[in-house]
Amino acid sequence: MKPSKGLQAKRMNWNPFKFLSSKQVLYEGLFWCTLWFLLTYLELQSGQRSILFYLVDKFLNIICFTATIHWANTWYLIPNYLNKNKLWLYAGFLIGFALLITPIRTAVRMLHYSSNADMRLYIQNHQYTDYLFSFIIAGFSTIFYIMREWARQLQEKQELDTRNIQTELNFLKSQINPHFLFNTLNSLYALTLKKSDDAPEIVIKLSEMMRYMLYECNEKKVALRKELDYVRNYLDLEALRHKKTDIRLEVEGETGDLMIAPLIFIAFIENCFKHGISQHLSQSYVSIHIMIEQAEVNFFVENSKAEKLPLREAARKSGGIGIANVKRRLELMYPAGNYSLEVHDKSNTYSVNLWIKL
Repeated sequence: MKPSKGLQAKRMNWNPFKFLSSKQVLYEGLFWCTLWFLLTYLELQSGQRSILFYLVDKFLNIICFTATIHWANTWYLIPNYLNKNKLWLYAGFLIGFALLITPIRTAVRMLHYSSNADMRLYIQNHQYTDYLFSFIIAGFSTIFYIMREWARQLQEKQELDTRNIQTELNFLKSQINPHFLFNTLNSLYALTLKKSDDAPEIVIKLSEMMRYMLYECNEKKVALRKELDYVRNYLDLEALRHKKTDIRLEVEGETGDLMIAPLIFIAFIENCFKHGISQHLSQSYVSIHIMIEQAEVNFFVENSKAEKLPLREAARKSGGIGIANVKRRLELMYPAGNYSLEVHDKSNTYSVNLWIKL
């Protein structure tokens, strides 16, 4: 009776070495060859035989048997039994394999020392020691396999975490960009309805900002200088829209070649104009101070706020999706100790103090 096609395919595809990389096989081969030559050299220092005799002896004892125990355990027994929680089967096969290989090792070595009766007797009387040695080798190979698999899984987990973080960052940035664009287009629409002469200038500023968001913000970090240029363009745009608002920007220090996560400041600044500029204020302001010192940047923004707002306006959650997203991005991009964020919501002012270690 012929086996089924599925069984034939399964047999053809079975490969006991499929989980081993070529680099790993090379490293293990170099290890065993180095051990072989080292033990041969040490035996030559105390023995009276030829180098060929000891090369053959160590090859039989080390490569043919010790390495075989390690490879059989690592390549077959562990993947097929230990990894599948078949502990009793794994232990049984390991004991059986040691029982099988010990007399074979003894017979081969006795044949090799056929002209040395004392050595033959010594080998015959120490079969139990060889049997225990086989278990020790298997134990070390099991520990080595477990440690290697743990390191591999840890590396895979770190790579997965990195990919997940990058995916989340890209998603958060994709939320920020349309959010800002929506607000800016509303401003442009209002000016075009009034047939304002400021509309063309707004289009130019908007095009510069869109170019920055489309071509620069795809990177994990951007030049701090470009991020500040983006902030200036945004403030210029808002200044055209809010002519009665006092908008101040002060930057101290040199940007140099410092890099920062893109679109970090803009959410806080946008929040000032979205919630801080109110018709219930006779005079409103937005004040921004940025201090750059060595590899640190301190960003402080404060805006005026009406003490009492209509119920509909007061019920709106200050900050919205933009602030929530930038907080999450700060957590992802700058681990604990590399940034601090303080928000102060007072009766007539709202301020944010952000410190980042670049």
